[in-house]
Amino acid sequence: MRNIDVSSSMLKQARSRLKTAQIALKDKNYAYSIGSSQECVELSLKAALRLLGIEYPKKHDLTLSTAEVGRFLLLGCSLVVYCPF
Repeated sequence: MRNIDVSSSMLKQARSRLKTAQIALKDKNYAYSIGSSQECVELSLKAALRLLGIEYPKKHDLTLSTAEVGRFLLLGCSLVVYCPF
């Protein structure tokens, strides 16, 4: 599967988590809203990394090398302009 397809799928999941977080917040279910918001952020970051071709660890450690961070920052700016999602 192509990076753009996987990224698109991840962003779709992230949008669902965001909607869930908004509903939970409206219902004053703050803990659930925070958890769903965190998942949304994680999925969005992973989608951006995947789209840029940066492999991220498959564990709960998103530490990147200095070179990867630089690449993400340089290419990430164009991602905002280019990304059709």
